[in-house]
Amino acid sequence: MSFFKKIFSKEKKDKLDEGLKKSKSDFFGKLSKAVAGKSKVDESVLDDLEEILVSSDVGITTTIKIINRIEARVAKNKYLGTDELNLILREEIAGLLSESENGELESLELPESKKPYVIMVVGVNGVGKTTTIGKLAKHYKLKGKKVVLGAGDTFRAAAVEQLQIWADRVGVPIVKQKMGSDPASVAFDTVQSAIKQNADIVILDTAGRLHNKVNLMNELIKIKRVMQKVIPNIPDEVLLVLDGSTGQNAFEQAKQFTAATQVTALAITKLDGTAKGGVVIGISDQFKIPVKYIGVGEGIDDLQIFNKYEFVDSFFSNK
Repeated sequence: MSFFKKIFSKEKKDKLDEGLKKSKSDFFGKLSKAVAGKSKVDESVLDDLEEILVSSDVGITTTIKIINRIEARVAKNKYLGTDELNLILREEIAGLLSESENGELESLELPESKKPYVIMVVGVNGVGKTTTIGKLAKHYKLKGKKVVLGAGDTFRAAAVEQLQIWADRVGVPIVKQKMGSDPASVAFDTVQSAIKQNADIVILDTAGRLHNKVNLMNELIKIKRVMQKVIPNIPDEVLLVLDGSTGQNAFEQAKQFTAATQVTALAITKLDGTAKGGVVIGISDQFKIPVKYIGVGEGIDDLQIFNKYEFVDSFFSNK
């Protein structure tokens, strides 16, 4: 297969390799034990591999798909050595992800036809939502774009304060109201302010409470409806931020938010501090929404555009 012929940016790839170090170490430690003393991929190796993938938070549904693909190769080739297993995994998982509806995103360029481009960011508290917004704001500011932030999480003083810190650090304007204000009102003011300032992009924070699905849906619908009084058919993007270190909880959060609103892109953060990096593979496969960003560190450049081939190459590169 030719999945890995692409030449990746060395600097980006090195950061990705480093960010996935814990996940890789845990995965290959278990894999080495599973194949110790065995020369070929047999039923026992596949059973162990299934357990390893599930424990790496790839998810049961995606794990079964991967095992079925490898079983098909074993049946076809009659003999596959355990020394080939790593390459087989890389190829089959890359092939699986290439069949999903994930978009291939090579840059963070904004469409010229939409100004301001409005991103509504959703996700529970503590997933790295504010940090992700700050990193995106800095990226676009460095690209010469005029950015306006909206502090739509009016239920937590800390959320507004944290976003203000990022706005000050990056040097971009922020629209906010007093605590307890209507989030839809903040969204309305933010979009209006962006138009007056001839801004290129609006990044709007929203409440991170995991309240019941009906209330969440109503709140997000109201924010959209009120914003659309200023510009029809916005937001242009709904970005769901998930904490990769929570493993299966990230799957559950994705289910909750995708049921409550039309999520168009995913950002999976905190992969550098966890052995649960396999969650990216499972989420990428199971949700018909592109994983757009992954966070592999605290630095501004450690929020990377997700490339499925780079990710699989790094995850299964046993250096």
